Amino acid sequence: MKIKGIIFDFNGTLFFDTSLHNQAWDIFLEKYRLTLSDDEKNDKIHGKNNAEICTNIFSKKLSEKEIADLSLEKENIYQSLCLKQKMELAPGAKDFLEYLLSKKIPFTIATASDLYNVEFYFKHLNLDKYFDLSRIVYNNGTIKSKPDPEIFLKAMDILKVAANQTLIFEDSASGIKAAENSHAAKVIIVKSMNADYGKWNHEVISSFSEVDRSMF
Repeated sequence: MKIKGIIFDFNGTLFFDTSLHNQAWDIFLEKYRLTLSDDEKNDKIHGKNNAEICTNIFSKKLSEKEIADLSLEKENIYQSLCLKQKMELAPGAKDFLEYLLSKKIPFTIATASDLYNVEFYFKHLNLDKYFDLSRIVYNNGTIKSKPDPEIFLKAMDILKVAANQTLIFEDSASGIKAAENSHAAKVIIVKSMNADYGKWNHEVISSFSEVDRSMF
């Protein structure tokens, strides 16, 4: 069966920023005298929304306002790090997105990022050339965190494409599990960091130029 719709995770997938998030979390956590190893970040942070992350890393129960304030503090650190370098989409992404547009293959983003960061990406990565902000699925405080498949199922509804016709690009362990849980036809892992994906039975790419276009 041909792929009829595509869902992209964003962080670490369309935008290779995992190291920046790790750095931002290190700066943030140092203020609160906390530390996490890279493995702990993969387990407790990557692919998850900030409400779940804060619950995972702080021992006390946090109010909604405390979570919102902590999230904003961390994302301001992260955005300042982004702006210190040249911001650009992942290797091969622009050409691939242009191809999808030319073939009228619907696609969107499903990201654990909140609107604050999504709007930042639209501004600094010119995402409006390829994406409609109103059709992006992001963390709005109600969507279950990955590995729950809800975020991908919502994206499929927006695309009006069945799971067995959908391709999902992901990079994090929780995101890959969520993609599998959504019963998508195909999952492709994007290797943006030096991570070991040996336990997964999915194709792994480092550039979107590697995607086999015969599936569309």
